[in-house]
Amino acid sequence: MLEAGVPSPVVPYGADQTLFVVIDRRDKATEIRIERTDLDATIRELVAGCFNDPIKVISFNTLEHWMKDISTDVAGEIQARCDIDGVTLPDYLSDFVENHSWRRAAR
Repeated sequence: MLEAGVPSPVVPYGADQTLFVVIDRRDKATEIRIERTDLDATIRELVAGCFNDPIKVISFNTLEHWMKDISTDVAGEIQARCDIDGVTLPDYLSDFVENHSWRRAAR
């Protein structure tokens, strides 16, 4: 249990750091949030199948106190990497990319 006045070990106190959180669905009733400090590593892990059913990717900055849903940007980057590498989008990412594609966001 955290005590009053003691910084949380999850968010670095006073650090100017942008974190990336993947909201991943484990089953119909369970969603978990997985934090990363590197966007490229987060995208590589998504493509490698390290997540069960990614729903959303959010970035936030601990010093500037902003937050942004970057799911559309990440979905576009995943599709671009697959296109560049000449590989088919993995089945486990098709829902995520479809739900957050640029074409869908433009509608």
